[in-house]
Amino acid sequence: MDSCNCIEPQWPPDDLLMKYQYISDFFIALAYFSIPLELIYFVKKSAVFPYRWVLVQFGAFIVLCGATHLINLWTFTMHTRTVAMVMTTAKVFTAVVSCATALMLVHIIPDLLSVKTRELFLKNKAAELDREMGLIRTQEETGRHVRMLTHEIRSTLDRHTILKTTLVELGRTLALEECALWMPTRTGLELQLSYTLRQQNPVGYTVPIHLPVINQVFSSSHAVKISPKCPVARIRPAGKYMPGEVVAVRVPLLHLSNFQINDWPELSTKRYALMVLMLPSDSARQWHVHELELVEVVADQVAVALSHAAILEESMRARDLLMEQNVALDLARREAETAIRARNDFLAVMNHEMRTPMHAIIALSSLLQETELTPEQRLMVETILKSSNLLSTLINDVLDLSRLEDGSLQLDLGTFNLFAVFREVLNLIKPIASVKKLHVSLNLAPDLPEYAIGDEKRLMQTILNVVGNAVKFSKEGSISITAFVAKSELLRDSRTPEFFPVPSDNHFYLRVQVKDSGVGISPQDIPKLFTKFAQTQSTATRNSGGSGLGLAICKRFVNLMEGHIWIESEGLGKGCTAIFMVKLGIPERSNEPKLPFMPKVPTNHGPTAFPGLKVLVMDENGVSRMVTKGLLVRLGCDVTMVSSSEECLRVVSHEHKVVFMDVCVPGMDGYEVAIRINEKFTKRHERPVIVALTGNTDKVTKENCMRVGMDGIILKPVSLDKMRSVLSDLLEHRVLFEAI
Repeated sequence: MDSCNCIEPQWPPDDLLMKYQYISDFFIALAYFSIPLELIYFVKKSAVFPYRWVLVQFGAFIVLCGATHLINLWTFTMHTRTVAMVMTTAKVFTAVVSCATALMLVHIIPDLLSVKTRELFLKNKAAELDREMGLIRTQEETGRHVRMLTHEIRSTLDRHTILKTTLVELGRTLALEECALWMPTRTGLELQLSYTLRQQNPVGYTVPIHLPVINQVFSSSHAVKISPKCPVARIRPAGKYMPGEVVAVRVPLLHLSNFQINDWPELSTKRYALMVLMLPSDSARQWHVHELELVEVVADQVAVALSHAAILEESMRARDLLMEQNVALDLARREAETAIRARNDFLAVMNHEMRTPMHAIIALSSLLQETELTPEQRLMVETILKSSNLLSTLINDVLDLSRLEDGSLQLDLGTFNLFAVFREVLNLIKPIASVKKLHVSLNLAPDLPEYAIGDEKRLMQTILNVVGNAVKFSKEGSISITAFVAKSELLRDSRTPEFFPVPSDNHFYLRVQVKDSGVGISPQDIPKLFTKFAQTQSTATRNSGGSGLGLAICKRFVNLMEGHIWIESEGLGKGCTAIFMVKLGIPERSNEPKLPFMPKVPTNHGPTAFPGLKVLVMDENGVSRMVTKGLLVRLGCDVTMVSSSEECLRVVSHEHKVVFMDVCVPGMDGYEVAIRINEKFTKRHERPVIVALTGNTDKVTKENCMRVGMDGIILKPVSLDKMRSVLSDLLEHRVLFEAI
């Protein structure tokens, strides 16, 4: 038994098997610990793996398995050889597979992560692009519908067409069952059903504007979903159906109560229309966001179109009204021009016709005054002359006022002697003032220029009117006339803010002050003084006579001369001061002053009679012809009278020194006669002095007389003193044009 010949297998030694197991457990534990780390890395990096908790659980299991093998390193015990061989083989294979798996995961996980991440990224991007494309398609579709609706709405400016087109296009675009528009009534307290899409309800139905649902819609700028059962949504016929969703949106309206042609009206924030839109009944369809946005945009576009239509309507209405007003104004202007022409023609005719009899009255009265009269008769003749002169002045004033009002009167500018004008006024006023024992003084400032450029006649007429008023309304005391150049500090007066003088080097402002010690003027009556035909209410004023035209004409003359006139008085019984300023030009040194115009009441100068002076008188009016002859005969003239142009041309000869003719005669007028006389007498010393004796006071008459070569023009009426002065000036200067 001791000597056994059996052959034992060649197994590794026991210590070598234990070493193999020890090494295998170490690598198994290392692999088991590395695999969970790799799985944790994969789970963390992968965003698409759906079962992360399973990987976590599997990792925990492997870690625990690895921990057991790690613990075995310290718990090795001896086993039987067979068991040791099996365990060693199993652990070696386990270590090889575990390490190979761990190494393979290190290589595979990055590729796996890249594949899954790219796939998920592409999938997410595709989904996002699908959403964006859907949104873009929705926006494009909404934009296309908005453009289409806007084009349809803006294609007209008729309010009814705009609203009806809006409902039709919205109904077609959104597949609506019904669409309606509620407009505010004139009172603003109700909404009236004005337009519907299907026309299933009668237009004109009203609801109160203060309903809560209406206030809710009006207070929001967005489309608001409302109940299908509210009053503004019950516009479909009753039936057994499930109503679709309903939205309402406000439409701002333009408030045109303050519409102006040259300005934009204000947009009222309290005035809206209400648009109601209904989806089809018995359908599950709901309003989408892009559809609500479309409704809101269309509502805004409707508001803009309605505002344009309202502005157009008001503009056309204002234009029509303006055209009517222009037509009426044009008609009124033509009627006014016709009336002015008729008035001027009437005044011209009346002026001429009245001057002819006035010529007879004044001339015959002045002739009668030269005869032997009793004191009572002389008083009567003087009264006739005084009344006639007053009437003649009134005729002149009315004519001047008429010309001033229609703008036909223009200034006759020329160089004149300013000192001579004031001296002439003084000479004319002194005789009248001496009768009332009034002292009249004239004070001309040293710096006042002797010559000036302006209308001499109108300036003298203004001064005479103002001084004449002072004499008229003064019973005693004195009257002072002061004239000086207005300094720059005196040009502007706080009492005359409307007067804006502009100083310059080629003109100056003449300031004239006429102060009297007369009856004075009540302060409340001062504004009335420059109104035509107006007189103050004081007894003294009414007893002084006058037409009430003097100061009215003066004011217009002064305005024409770019000046200003006003009256100052402290009250009744305290006298008054009349002040006016006029603009006059400064003449150049080389300018020669023109001859002074013929004053209304010339002073006596030169010879008092003209014995043997041959004078020819042509006048178709027998009375006027006889009166003129009487004046000339009284002055010692040898007078020949003719009544027609032909007779005048036949009779006139070189022996006649003066020819008085009326230019308004039938047949050949006085202008043609003057031309023929000038042609007949080629030598100037042989030709008689040709003077127009007329009642026409228009400037055309004077221009025509000068054009045909006449030597002068004298206005009727003519008194004996005036005729004496006329003949004296004609014989001395051979020219005399009385200012018109």
